[in-house]
Amino acid sequence: MNVFSKVLVANRGEIAVRLVRALRELGISSIAAYSDADRGSLAVRLADEAAYVGPSPSSESYLRIDRIVDVAKRHGAQAIHPGYGFLSENAEFAEACAAAGIVFIGPPAEAIRKLGSKTAARQLAIAAGAPVVPGTERALSDWQEARAAADDLGYPVLLKAAAGGGGKGMRRVDRESDLKSALRDAASEAGRAFGNSEVYVEKLVEEPRHIEIQILGDHHGHLIHLGERECSIQRRHQKVIEECPSPLMGSHPELRERMGQAAVRVASAAGYANAGTVEFLVDRDANFYFLEVNTRLQVEHPVTELVTGLDLVEWQLKIAARERLTLRQSDITWRGSAIECRIYAEDPDHDFLPAPGRIVHLSEPSGPGVRLDSGIFEGWDVPLEYDPLLAKLAAWGPTREAAIRRLDRALSEYVLTGVRHNIAFFQEVLADAEFREGRLSTSFLDRFFERRKKTEADPEAEAAAALAIALSSSASSSPPAREMSRWLDSGREELLR
Repeated sequence: MNVFSKVLVANRGEIAVRLVRALRELGISSIAAYSDADRGSLAVRLADEAAYVGPSPSSESYLRIDRIVDVAKRHGAQAIHPGYGFLSENAEFAEACAAAGIVFIGPPAEAIRKLGSKTAARQLAIAAGAPVVPGTERALSDWQEARAAADDLGYPVLLKAAAGGGGKGMRRVDRESDLKSALRDAASEAGRAFGNSEVYVEKLVEEPRHIEIQILGDHHGHLIHLGERECSIQRRHQKVIEECPSPLMGSHPELRERMGQAAVRVASAAGYANAGTVEFLVDRDANFYFLEVNTRLQVEHPVTELVTGLDLVEWQLKIAARERLTLRQSDITWRGSAIECRIYAEDPDHDFLPAPGRIVHLSEPSGPGVRLDSGIFEGWDVPLEYDPLLAKLAAWGPTREAAIRRLDRALSEYVLTGVRHNIAFFQEVLADAEFREGRLSTSFLDRFFERRKKTEADPEAEAAAALAIALSSSASSSPPAREMSRWLDSGREELLR
């Protein structure tokens, strides 16, 4: 396929590497955009060309529309792939690309604009007949309006930024006395994060599942869905483990099609084309509610690719080149189960705080059914300036249990030293009984850490838990990643004394 001859990858880290590799497999030349911090990155090493876009702070490099478009023109790029984050959901960027005669690999600017505001997207979803969480249909004008809305909805409520995502500008409020300060804090955080301090209020859905539907559509009016991803395991409202299909579908087989149809209706109402994700909350009674639309490729797209056998990036490129989507809804099938862990340089024992540093030793897992999307190498300095996501490790199996076992085996072989990380934490989650049984919600990790505290207070229970983790990793000849990392890190500490 040669829909484009040269594409600029306007992103960094593991997603930039994934895009560069995809372009090479399709016979398309790649240009990797890079900042000062990413001058020696893996994406830069692998790309056919590299283009400097500015200093390390993203506001001076990856978020500079003028610089991104300028380097694309100077290097002869026909299209720009924005990945996720940064400018991927920026309507002005999509318009700037079009004005420069460059194809933006994503949805039309107008669709981004319609769906970029959560309040506007809620209104569109209501018009499309999708169920929404009860709440205000526009941003709150002041505290008095917030109080009236919260009283009407009933506490607890959730304040949410009208723009952006990732948990920024979000506050739970359990009582009226906390509302004024929570509104002030949410608006302030939203303003800093997105340049838009507008906030609206929703009724809080207690312990929901976070389930999203992958959509795919062309510029000729054809839209389909590729099923769901379970994204309920989150820290600070950000996902850390995702899977496809959701364990919930086993007991509610009709739910996928109902949610899929709702997602397609919302996307169609917005004039959507390319890949995107419609996110929902699902309550304890399996009622689902529209949450938002992410108008880009998702971090967790590999689990959908593993289960459907489709390459979403390849389809993004074809659709951006105005090719027709030849897939019909009846063509989409789901085979087996896939689970993904986001490998971060962070400390799970201290509120998942970022832990940048230099990667001293790296040994990455592989094998049948294992997929690793990584952007790191030995000697790489994890930058302070960006999200500390290092890689995404996913495993496929014919059943969910088989996928869990395979992912656990891969984690046990993953050796990463020099920075703190969450690999051992994932092994603990995979060994957890509630996770194994598919009893998931957005409060899963809160319950998990409560169970862990009780276990640590009971020596016999702690020994039993350690044995369970060791047995779950016994299929591998390598020592568990936690023990290997401790051993190597202890040697490093000796050298530094």
